[in-house]
Amino acid sequence: MNTKSDDRLSVAQPAEKLRYLSELTVFQDLSPREMQELNRIITMSHVPKGRVFYRPEEPGEVLFILKEGRVQLYRISPEGKKLVITTLGPHTLFGEMALLGTKMHNTFAEAIEDCLICIMSRADLERLILNKPQVALRILEVTGKRLREAEERLENMAFKGIPARLASLLLRLEEEQGNDEISGLTHQDLAESVGTYRETATQVLNDLKSQGLIEIGRKRIKILDPARLAEIAES
Repeated sequence: MNTKSDDRLSVAQPAEKLRYLSELTVFQDLSPREMQELNRIITMSHVPKGRVFYRPEEPGEVLFILKEGRVQLYRISPEGKKLVITTLGPHTLFGEMALLGTKMHNTFAEAIEDCLICIMSRADLERLILNKPQVALRILEVTGKRLREAEERLENMAFKGIPARLASLLLRLEEEQGNDEISGLTHQDLAESVGTYRETATQVLNDLKSQGLIEIGRKRIKILDPARLAEIAES
């Protein structure tokens, strides 16, 4: 991925980049000198909301570390239907990197909020891990958390109905955003995240609203009764 010639990305300034890198959990064990070296080898870019910054045809292995914002990973079926794989929040890792078991086969990555993303090549990551094993442990912690979330989502899709899936999603988004008011997602976004149609998601949301569990606005959902919503999520 050539970020220098890619007009989909805006590269962060060096001083700004160093500050952002120092705030990332995976790099918190590095010394000031090691941070300076990391600053030299990593590209950090601002990606505006709505931009698809990774496509299936992208060459080479690359690791993305999401610093700020949210990213949606999805695939397109032969019939043209969009299937959301997952929605990622800050401090998560993704990309085409066999070394870490992360794959982007046939997957698109789209910023659904303005994002700040670190981009690292396989060669640079291998050198860093060999010189600083603590970084490998931090990366394993982050990837392990994502694996657990993926397993939970698959379990929900297999065994739960649409109301339970949506309730689980709303509670997870509340936790990720740190606010009882979830913003920036349309009913279509929510439907794709739980594997249903927009009309079905809208009906379920309206049912939750009529029960006094949520308020619905334009790209905004406020959770009023998280305890009752958790009961539905477990049903």
